[in-house]
Amino acid sequence: MKAAEKLNVIIVGTGYVGLTTGLALGYLGHKVTCVDKDTAIIDKLERGISTIFEPGLEELLADSGRTVTFTGNMLSYLNEADIVVIAVGTPSKENGDTDLSYVEAVAREVGAALNPGKPPVIVNKSTVPIGTARRVETVVREELEKRGAACRFSVASNPEFLREGAALHDTFYPDRIVVGTEDVGALNLLRQMYAPILEQTFTPPQAVPRPEGYTLPALVTTSPTSAELIKYTANAFLATKISFINEFAAIADKVGADITEVAKGIGLDKRIGSGFLQAGVGWGGSCFPKDVRSILFTGSQYSCDMELLKAVLEVNRRQRKKVIEKLQQTLKVIRGSTVGILGLAFKPNTDDIREAPAIDVIGELLDMGARVKVYDPVAIDKYRETYPGQKIVYCSSAEDAARDSDAIVILTDWDQFRHLPWDDIGHSMQSKIIIDGRNMLNSEELSSYGFIYNGIGR
Repeated sequence: MKAAEKLNVIIVGTGYVGLTTGLALGYLGHKVTCVDKDTAIIDKLERGISTIFEPGLEELLADSGRTVTFTGNMLSYLNEADIVVIAVGTPSKENGDTDLSYVEAVAREVGAALNPGKPPVIVNKSTVPIGTARRVETVVREELEKRGAACRFSVASNPEFLREGAALHDTFYPDRIVVGTEDVGALNLLRQMYAPILEQTFTPPQAVPRPEGYTLPALVTTSPTSAELIKYTANAFLATKISFINEFAAIADKVGADITEVAKGIGLDKRIGSGFLQAGVGWGGSCFPKDVRSILFTGSQYSCDMELLKAVLEVNRRQRKKVIEKLQQTLKVIRGSTVGILGLAFKPNTDDIREAPAIDVIGELLDMGARVKVYDPVAIDKYRETYPGQKIVYCSSAEDAARDSDAIVILTDWDQFRHLPWDDIGHSMQSKIIIDGRNMLNSEELSSYGFIYNGIGR
């Protein structure tokens, strides 16, 4: 990048979105300030210790000293900022609405301190309900009025489309970048910030290589309202696709079909595509559950019932119980049985356990009187911290979780589970039963080792 193209960017919030975005922009040459109110998080990041598990993040963090600053005090850097990116948490309320208190707190802090002579562009990157850009603008203006100040400033919507476990890949090599703003100046500034990604002029980090055959991403420019809706529509569609294939997995179970072959057969149709057609125990994480509930709440405010999405949620809830049903069919009696759980994270390559299928499955097994052993290569400590009162056995390996178990249940498709010495593992178990909640293993191979193999829709 040319020196003149470098921008001063403040990222408020150092979760998955904020930290990934901040380190990526710093790698591209921008001067980045990552802000978080949690002093423990800032202390770790300043010492080069990543606070989340994400492939490639530690490597970028180790190389970020020249361009990225970590602080708990945004105000010291605000006057020099060209762009302030809001990437704080937006948790769900009990009614499905989104809690915007953290977003509004940032907006108030910015409005109370920004320099009217040089206001930064304020960017919503957190996933927020429709109308939040307008709400942030109102809050900032209120704070300016309290000071007796006035200036023209812009609020843009720039939703993220990051997959946990591949967040840096999706930051450097996105399908598209969506910018919602009605201000040409704000659009041009964000285009400048993303220019190295849009044009792919940067040297790829060793930890995040450029995919072979990757084509330049599209820049989608629209209104803030449309940008906000794009994010919810995308996540709702992907969640629908998973629940859709899980509906047909139930039929496959009944008629003796293999849903993995069915998914391949329809996924080759370019109008459908193969992505998100993996039947299993359903989706979880910080995005799909929260976003589907949020858009349902928004729909109810505008008299749009959105019955399809209600069904998507119900199918996903029901899918967790499929594992229990399959255990009952094979073990007959769960009370007193020992069940080994492989996988606690909601997906591989992350330590995120938010709304992970494992939470429901483990809770149900404990209620039914089972002895539960668990293993996850990354998320086990986070699970232990989150559920300290659960009487489960934490294991140091998959082999340990399987030893003396009556059944193994796979809930996260970590790649290492594909390559376990299953023949040896079978000899260490009380009975050779596998419930493959992710359809990741070769059923014929497992059967040849004497296992009773039961997948989802297989």
